Amino acid sequence: MCMGQCARFVGLSLITLSLVCIVANALLLVPNGETTWTKADKLSLQVWLMAGFFGGGLMVLCPGIAAVRAGGKGCCGAGCCGNRCRMLRSVFCSALGMIGAIYCVSVSGTGLRDGPICSTNRSWVSPFKETKGSYLLNRTMWGLCEEPPNVVTWHVTLFSLLLAASCLELVLCGVQVVNAAMGVLCGDCRKKGAPE
Repeated sequence: MCMGQCARFVGLSLITLSLVCIVANALLLVPNGETTWTKADKLSLQVWLMAGFFGGGLMVLCPGIAAVRAGGKGCCGAGCCGNRCRMLRSVFCSALGMIGAIYCVSVSGTGLRDGPICSTNRSWVSPFKETKGSYLLNRTMWGLCEEPPNVVTWHVTLFSLLLAASCLELVLCGVQVVNAAMGVLCGDCRKKGAPE
């Protein structure tokens, strides 16, 4: 596969994954799809850190766009520098994307380990924080949360989605760093006059 084609594939994948992260983070702000519980004391710190919006979202969206552009014709076409300028920009953007993905992985993992804040015996607490993640394997414990309804399922599903998406983003950004670095050193493998 040509370096330009690889960059386009990776870029489109990163754009899709970043949008998934943004939507998942937005849904975490409205437990059970309702705004009734969207208050600072009723959502966990990991939700408010917006790792899916900033880390896995915007910080990965930029390298995705840069990778798609790197897969197109360069500033000089197929002539003097080919795509090397855009490939070099993609190296730096992808490195930034890796930082964002790492941020999203760490916050999502912590969010899964600590669990949601919910109403238990009429007080809003984080009942699973001391379990160090063992509540994930014991679904009977999930009944401790009275409000919001189905909050544990909501929390676990969305943070798991964020964790999986950001792990993929981390791998794809790493692939694009290597691919773009090779593109800078070797130039684009497409022949002169090849379509974008």
